[in-house]
Amino acid sequence: MKELQSGVVVRSGGASYIVECDDGLTVRCRTVPGTVSDNEGASLVAVGDRVSFRPKASGTDMPEGVIDHVERRRTALFRRRDLRRNRSREREQVIAGNIDQLVIVSSASDPPLNRRLIDRYLAFAESEHLPVLLVVNKAELADRELLDTELAPYRKLGCDICLVSARRGVGLDELKAQLHGRVSAFSGHSGVGKSTLINILMGSKVLKTAKTSYKTGKGVHTTSSATMLRLPDGGYVIDTPGIREFNLSGITRENLRFYFTEFLPFMPHCGFSSCTHTVEPNCAVIRGAESGEIDPGRYESYLALLETLESDM
Repeated sequence: MKELQSGVVVRSGGASYIVECDDGLTVRCRTVPGTVSDNEGASLVAVGDRVSFRPKASGTDMPEGVIDHVERRRTALFRRRDLRRNRSREREQVIAGNIDQLVIVSSASDPPLNRRLIDRYLAFAESEHLPVLLVVNKAELADRELLDTELAPYRKLGCDICLVSARRGVGLDELKAQLHGRVSAFSGHSGVGKSTLINILMGSKVLKTAKTSYKTGKGVHTTSSATMLRLPDGGYVIDTPGIREFNLSGITRENLRFYFTEFLPFMPHCGFSSCTHTVEPNCAVIRGAESGEIDPGRYESYLALLETLESDM
């Protein structure tokens, strides 16, 4: 019996996975029923997972193997499946595993900065204790004063923010420094320039790119599955599929308020300990939003997100 080898899943497609070994060798692997996993019923194998595999005879130029074990993930970026369309027993689809930081890629224009989507990501990252880097591409297209105003609430929250221009090569050195030595998952609205930025960081065109649709003004999907790439200067980036509506998982109507961290200093002063910060009298969070101590746009995002969530009662 051949000795087990180990590596990291860098790409998935159908029933097969590309695993990169520690020595840089890539192997095409498959799973078999009964594969051991420590991930409690979530997607069996995801990009970023550390796996053990058993080499097998290959009829192609690429070595092949069978995955024997999937190590427990430290962290994960995932979204909930719509079970009305997909009858899989896996309620959660893991997009990427073992990431060190979530890189939220947005754009200053074409498409415009999507604060609601940013706020969804921030709530998710807070619930998963994931560090966040907010990258705003196409900065050259924006009115800088207006952009600074839109980003002010995130600076106040302590978010690391990189303003970049893939077209003009601005801000890329700062971005490289933020990615160095880390596994960073890039995610965001389609059309914001994720793949373009990654191509620049890699120094070659490794990912397809597309322009924003002139008919809809929305992004065009170019990434259909997650791909993990080793950066020339150290670290990895994981390019994830463009997500128009990032579904929160593990967050309910009852606990969402804890993931808007600017609410926390106000919550002890609410009239009710179970205050939802929507209609209750003597709500300190509502007063904070009305006075501007809490950013009104962030509060509106909270209300919008609350409407999309299920109760855990």
